[in-house]
Amino acid sequence: MTDTAIAWDTYSRQRPERRPVNSRGETTWFNWTQYEDHGPNAELLDVAPGARVLDLGCGKAGNAAHLAALGMHAVGVDVSPKQLTAARARWSELPGLELHQAEAVQFLQQAREFDAVYSVFGALWFTDPARLLPAIRARLRPGGRLVFSQRPPVEGCYGCQASYIPRGSDEDPLVVKRWDYERDAWKQLLAEHGFGDVRAEVLAAPPGRRTVGTLIVSARA
Repeated sequence: MTDTAIAWDTYSRQRPERRPVNSRGETTWFNWTQYEDHGPNAELLDVAPGARVLDLGCGKAGNAAHLAALGMHAVGVDVSPKQLTAARARWSELPGLELHQAEAVQFLQQAREFDAVYSVFGALWFTDPARLLPAIRARLRPGGRLVFSQRPPVEGCYGCQASYIPRGSDEDPLVVKRWDYERDAWKQLLAEHGFGDVRAEVLAAPPGRRTVGTLIVSARA
């Protein structure tokens, strides 16, 4: 299996930078989906200014930066040095934002408690939930919310799947694992690991030619 840091460094080079402002003219914003200016905002986390919030697989940290701008202590974790270099270049002067290069489970094993934990197409999608969910539960304060989003699974393709990151035309793609489950399967997994108030819904894609929505799952410790 491909080294994950190398894979996500490669992915980072393929992704465009977040726009300077969104359609509302905001310099920071939260986006749960794969589409611009679509879907709910940070209210899904149910936290107030001053809260400690953890982004697992923060990438270039646009969502974490938005939480910091709202007055929260936003902690972002990612395995990719290049993603974090880009994040620090853009957000280094923003108070309240803390970034770490680490694997999600290893970071959680040494971290303090958090008021909320979230993942947007991040570590909740690309880490074995049998390892990750107990680690999150151990660091999430009672009543704290876990929220994550990812693409819904392809029908019939459930559990651990191969996810391909393309490289040059003469190179084989890099391969990482991802975990795809339908809504009811996520509800069962979360309940088995001590979470309650579990909700899982597929948010439809914005109007147009796109048909693939976004799976958004939330639960409480």
